[in-house]
Amino acid sequence: MIDIIPPLQLNQDQLNQLFDYRLQRIRTEMKRQQVSALILTSPVSLRYAVNFDEYQLFQSHIPTCYLFLSLDGPVQLHGATGRHFPNVSHYASSDFLTPFDGGLDLSENTQRFMTHLQAFSEHMKTPLQSVAIERMSPLISQTLANKHISVFDAEPIIEQAKLIKCDLEIDCLKHSIQVAQYGMQLMYQALRPGITENQLWSIMHQVNAAHGGDWIEGQMLASGPRTNPWLQEASHRVIQKGDMVAFDTDMIGPLGYIADISRSWICGGGRGNQAQRDAYRHAYDEVQHNMQLIRPGISFRELSEQAFVRKPEYIANRYVCSFHGAGLSDELPKIYYQEDWKRNGYDGIIEENMVICVESYSGVDGGSVGVKLEEMVRVTDKGFEPLTDFPFQDELLY
Repeated sequence: MIDIIPPLQLNQDQLNQLFDYRLQRIRTEMKRQQVSALILTSPVSLRYAVNFDEYQLFQSHIPTCYLFLSLDGPVQLHGATGRHFPNVSHYASSDFLTPFDGGLDLSENTQRFMTHLQAFSEHMKTPLQSVAIERMSPLISQTLANKHISVFDAEPIIEQAKLIKCDLEIDCLKHSIQVAQYGMQLMYQALRPGITENQLWSIMHQVNAAHGGDWIEGQMLASGPRTNPWLQEASHRVIQKGDMVAFDTDMIGPLGYIADISRSWICGGGRGNQAQRDAYRHAYDEVQHNMQLIRPGISFRELSEQAFVRKPEYIANRYVCSFHGAGLSDELPKIYYQEDWKRNGYDGIIEENMVICVESYSGVDGGSVGVKLEEMVRVTDKGFEPLTDFPFQDELLY
């Protein structure tokens, strides 16, 4: 039986402050981008906007539910079972805009949807002249355009809104991190020769579920030669004494906030072999160096340019990014290595109260050892505050 760590104590007034803050962040960005209404379908966006938490993984691939969010009027949720979501003023049935829900011909459903959107707009203070939509059938966009309503992508608005965290959001993140680090401690205690990768990883799932968490984004645990290259998910492989075991929590925990932490351990303990120690030292040095760069006012480009200089043998197998944002999930920005900047990089400015994950995967190209390490930090007025504090493996460093 999994013990339960104390839950985050937020009273109803504090919860209302949290939800009001998030909704206001969205509306501020809507006003800045001159959008009069949003239509949201992503489970993460729905969670951020109105704390919607029903069947979230189902919603991610069959978006039965959706939200009408006006700039300065009502908020209407379609398809929800519950009637308790904050700041929702009206509830309505879904018009079933996916083939699973509505069949292969969605034209009639689309027209019904447009009728409901028009009725919703009559309660808005701002005329329905522009709508930002999140990942819906192209029929919706085409119909709106035919009615001379400007159509935009809602995702940049939501990503920009989520960037800056209030203190209550930081408290939520710290609680999810506490839950994840408790799961990591139980994994560390259970790690022994003979356990499979899946068995070890299941401990994190159990801890998250026991604390009311939402889901885990992937099965990112690998052992022995499966640690190189990275992004090989957990399997039935039996872990052996002396294996490197590397993982990334990617845990969407209580109240929907992420704990994104990576560690790597030697099964059975000890100093490991030279290749293991070299990879661990390289990953550790990268994370420590890159954390020290974080401060308000530095640009994404500058972070990439000033990032840790990786040894040549570790460049080919680099991770997908060196930094990224975090909140309810992985968030803007994603800051690429210089090798990838020309193709993928985009600029911006680090601001106070953003939450940043600092990443390293270190594994020699063609080798059999890989190490994954990752920390989470809050950007402060002068620099950064570490949010994660699970110990590193000193025996692999010294």
